[in-house]
Amino acid sequence: MGTRAEATLDDLYNVPENGKAEIVDGELRLMLPAGGVPGRASGRIYRSLDDYERRTRLGYAFPDNVGFAVELPHRRSFSPDAAFYLGELNGGKFLDGAPVFAAEVRSEGDYGWEAERAMAEKRADYFAAGTLVVWDVDVLRDRVVRVYRAGDPEHPTVYHQGDVAEAEPALPGWTMPTDELLP
Repeated sequence: MGTRAEATLDDLYNVPENGKAEIVDGELRLMLPAGGVPGRASGRIYRSLDDYERRTRLGYAFPDNVGFAVELPHRRSFSPDAAFYLGELNGGKFLDGAPVFAAEVRSEGDYGWEAERAMAEKRADYFAAGTLVVWDVDVLRDRVVRVYRAGDPEHPTVYHQGDVAEAEPALPGWTMPTDELLP
């Protein structure tokens, strides 16, 4: 019986077809591509974050499929659907550390008890790595944006259609109308 080696950041650089993956519990976890509605939502979040970056020059906005390298007991990376980062750019390498803000947009497989548990664990990992705010964007079923904060991770602020969501304290002054996300 052989022992399987833990996945490394080098393994992430070599994911076939430039696919999306994260390292969790020593394994490379491939992530399925997003569908049309979730993909458009993550793109719109990125576009708004990019406008914020240009206006404030406080950090960097990133779209889907960008790697953030972290050192947690059971996680070595994140690949959020959209993010804002305050650290230094590493050329073509993954970013060092967690984003200050991460958006996770739900896809078809992100529902049910097991999915909820996995998302709660991932949020806890984000907060342990230094992320201040995580958005859980549900454009398919509940059609809400849940805003989780490191200071009170069990009690999200929930924004519905017609509301204006925010990401305080991670992104001071940045807001986004939920109507731009929720079809």
